[in-house]
Amino acid sequence: MPLPSLGRLGSRTNLKAVSSGRHRNAAKQAGEEVVEDTELTSYLAALAPDSDPESTGTGKRFGEAQVYQLRMNLIASQQLKEIANERDISPQALAMEWVLERLSWEGQASSAQERRHSDAMTDEFSFPKDAFDEPLLPR
Repeated sequence: MPLPSLGRLGSRTNLKAVSSGRHRNAAKQAGEEVVEDTELTSYLAALAPDSDPESTGTGKRFGEAQVYQLRMNLIASQQLKEIANERDISPQALAMEWVLERLSWEGQASSAQERRHSDAMTDEFSFPKDAFDEPLLPR
């Protein structure tokens, strides 16, 4: 004879909850007798205000930040962990610091290259003052 189920699912394919037996109404009746403790609720609300900066519930904690996954080979991952440990920060924080630093360098290099390119593309040329004063030499 099979043993009775105590609130487990019937099977992997049948996802309906198995009957808990003849005492199933007893839990409902006990639940109806519970009275809300308003003092406790207001105390907990005071401890956890709606504008909690550590909350990730709304997804707005980091503004418009985006998450990137970084897959590294074992040697690079170990090296990152060792360097982060020496600096007393997490490997994630070190990787983010390096990426942001590299983006800053790339932005500076790009703007310097654009300035050089725009300087080279100008149609203004400067000649020495006396460049056209001398007569042309015969060939």
